[in-house]
Amino acid sequence: MSDALVTVAGALAGLGFSLAVWFAGRPWLQTDGVATARLDALIRENHAGRPVPASAGLVIAVASVLTFGAASVLGSATDDVNRDVLVRFGQPVAILVLGFGFLGFLDDVLGGPEARGFRGHVRAVTGGRATTGLVKLVGGAAVALVAVSPRADDLLWLVLDAAIVALAANLANLLDRAPGRLLKASILAALPLCVVGWRGPELAAAAPVFGASWAMLPFDLRERTMLGDAGANVIGAMLGWLAGELAGRPVRIGILAALVVANAASELVSFSRVIEALAPLRWLDGLGRIRRADTP
Repeated sequence: MSDALVTVAGALAGLGFSLAVWFAGRPWLQTDGVATARLDALIRENHAGRPVPASAGLVIAVASVLTFGAASVLGSATDDVNRDVLVRFGQPVAILVLGFGFLGFLDDVLGGPEARGFRGHVRAVTGGRATTGLVKLVGGAAVALVAVSPRADDLLWLVLDAAIVALAANLANLLDRAPGRLLKASILAALPLCVVGWRGPELAAAAPVFGASWAMLPFDLRERTMLGDAGANVIGAMLGWLAGELAGRPVRIGILAALVVANAASELVSFSRVIEALAPLRWLDGLGRIRRADTP
């Protein structure tokens, strides 16, 4: 089976498993506007101040693992699946999903609003208090280093490629402030990567995660769930990893510079305010969003 067909099959499988997990776990994973999800630890206030379960990250992680498992079984039983996808590229993808998914879930469950942004975590540490957000930042850097190590040919590029992954994960989390915003942004960011890597095993390995993520878009837009840190960090990390795999060194330097600027800017300005101030971004941000009847 060609890598292009593996990409399509993987995306569809991820999407299918994601929907199956979502509907099977409906009583625990979503809200219908009357009763909230039973996973009380995941309940968060959304942009409108309404309690919504940050459960989509769990769905994405479980669906991705199920797809990886199915691909491994299929690859062991037949020769239809390219072994490079399962070994050379599948392993880093699995590390990113499990690593960033776990760290994000930890922050979703135990984190609080008292420390926001890099400066907020630094102030908390200097005040003698560690935060789950800081644990996520440090742990995310370690996960990123492990994930990119197979392609790094020297220490400098190991650090730079890991920085792309970690900063992309953090930026995705910063964008996840309104229903559907991050998922729509991830689709736009993935388009050039899909064009460049359409026939490659890198995209085939990442496709299940994207399929599982984008299956959550209708429910995110309708405020039935939120991605949470577990979902946002995984999506951002996957985009960063894929960009690093497909781009040459000059382009990767440009991507890294853009990510540094965007993450630094988030400490000074509100992305939501910028989006609201620019009509095209405001239109795109609200596209497909359906406010529930109980919106305050």
